[in-house]
Amino acid sequence: MPTISIFFGIVITLYFFDSGKHNTPHIHAKYQENEAVFEIETAEMIDGNLPKNKIHLVKAWIEIHKEDLMADWDLASRGQPIFKIDPLR
Repeated sequence: MPTISIFFGIVITLYFFDSGKHNTPHIHAKYQENEAVFEIETAEMIDGNLPKNKIHLVKAWIEIHKEDLMADWDLASRGQPIFKIDPLR
């Protein structure tokens, strides 16, 4: 899965071709041994597990970058390269 951002130890990836498992535009967030899937439109966690404070960071990041994430999702759905998105600072 292509990494699109890294912040506070959280690695954010986007991979369109697993959409059969998660039938909505989404990202994967990994922190240490934990991984979760977040829907882009709602920023809700739809699968997996992360520490509570990391969930809040990922949700805030999604809200800030929702348009960029949807643009990346559209590119990935057409098999095109996606772009990196700024981390939280």
